[in-house]
Order: sequence, then structure tokens, then C-alpha cells
Amino acid sequence: MSRFAPVLTIVVAIFAFWYAAVPFMNVKETLTSLERAGAVVTPSNAVERRDASHIALVMKNSFAISATYAQDRPRLPAPHQVAQDLWKTVVMKKVTSKRSLVYHGWITLSATLLGFAIGTGAGILLAVGIVHSRAMDMSVMPWAIASQTIPILAIAPMIIVVLNSIGVQGLIPKAIISAYLSFFPVVVGMVKGLRAPDAMQMDLLRTYSASQGQGFWKLRLPASMPYLFASLKIGVAAALVGAIVAELPAGGARGLGGRMLTGSYYGQMVQIWSALVFAAVLAAALVLLIGLVQRRTLKRMGLA
Repeated sequence: MSRFAPVLTIVVAIFAFWYAAVPFMNVKETLTSLERAGAVVTPSNAVERRDASHIALVMKNSFAISATYAQDRPRLPAPHQVAQDLWKTVVMKKVTSKRSLVYHGWITLSATLLGFAIGTGAGILLAVGIVHSRAMDMSVMPWAIASQTIPILAIAPMIIVVLNSIGVQGLIPKAIISAYLSFFPVVVGMVKGLRAPDAMQMDLLRTYSASQGQGFWKLRLPASMPYLFASLKIGVAAALVGAIVAELPAGGARGLGGRMLTGSYYGQMVQIWSALVFAAVLAAALVLLIGLVQRRTLKRMGLA
């Protein structure tokens, strides 16, 4: 239990802060609703209430605090409202329903896994080339670094439009954007791992007349495994972000990104937050899965 105490403490602190922030974020809309229902609010003038600070409105209308947690369209939904929406859209809906977060989550997950596989494969191959070729190290690595300075929100619509113009739609464009975000952590981590063996270890291999291939499979690759798995955890989370971002310029209602987009169109903040929480849980599950594979792999290799 002591292992989870720090994590639980942080989670409790986040929820406490979240609940405390709800009245201040929702107070203006709540007072407007209460005034329409005949309640007496302070100040009664709508213009003065609009210009007043959130803190002052909460202090002057403390009776309305409980109502801020039950708004139909809150600016900041309370945690229990998000939990209720998750229950309705994850448990109570059929997974084939377009109102189910499981349905949308699977669409996003499909693009994430394909993009992650492409990005991981490309990253590993590029890292091997960089380590074994001075020319690639000097020419390719700077371009790989420069590629990450381009905001994904700027490049995603360009990729979607260009691929749509040549008839490539659906999963592939989203996977490409996911791969774009996930390959760089893999490149950096794999390069660091492949260069982890020190000079004495490399000299020992030369003493035994080991070939370059033997040096790679027997020394460099095993030494890179801890670095690779650390970068894969970052890469899979980045791939999920890429898939969600790629769903936004498409303008559709499919996937977690589409779910957030439709929520913003209709002012359904609870829908947006539930999709965000579901995406966070999905990312945590993917990272946990890679962690399990990491422990088993390193244990079998005698590195853990």
C-alpha cells in the first residue's frame, strides 16, 4: 500500500482542486439560471454580474455553490458529472453504438497502434543507420530534430488534405500523423541505447575478432533495450495524441477527437471531458502494457 500512497495523494489533491474550482468557473451561468427561476442574486444587474470577479460572486452568493455542481452545460464539469457520463457512454451503451466511447476509443486506438508500429519501425531503423553511419548521423539526425519543431496542429490538416486529394482516407492519414509524433522519441532513445556500451566493451569484442553484426546483436542491441522501452512509453502516448489531433481537421464525428469536436460544437463540456478522461485511461493502459512487456523482456535477458 505504501507504494501507491504518493500516487493516491496526488490524485486526491487533483480531485480536491477540481471540486474547489467548479463553483468559481460555473458561478456566472449558475446565477443567471437561478435568477430566471426567481431566486434573488447579488448583484441583480446582469451587466454588473458579468463584470464582477468569480471570487466575489461566489462569496456574495454562497447559497448557489451547490447548484454550480449540477449545471446541464457547465463551463467546468464536476468530477461526478464526468463519471456519470463515462458510465452512460462506456457501460450503458452498446460498443457498436456511435454514442459509445468504446466505439470511438477503438477507432482512435486502431490509428494509434498502426501509427505507433510505423513510427517505432522507422525510428529503430533510422537509429541503427545513425549509429553505424557517420554521414547519416551528421545529415539525418538534424532533420529529425527539426521535424519536431513543426506544430502538429499546423501539419495535421496539411497531411489530411494532401492525402485526401489522392484518395487516401480513413485510417492511413491518422496513422501517419501518429507515426510522425512517435518516431522521434524512439530514434533518440534507440541511438542513446545503441551507443551505451563503453570503449572497453567494444575493445573486448574486437579482441575476439567479432564482426560488426555480432557486435550489434550481442552487445549494442541488448544494451539498448532499457532505453528502447523507455522511449516506447513516450512514443505510444505521443501516437495517441497524434491520432486524436488527426481526427479534428477531418471534421467527422468518429474517434475520440471527433467526440471532442462535436462536444465543442454544441457546448457539451461534459462530453469533451469524458472523452479526455477516456483518452487518458487509454494512454495509461498502453503505457502499462509496454511496462509489462519491458519487465518480462529484461528479466529473460538478465537485465532486470
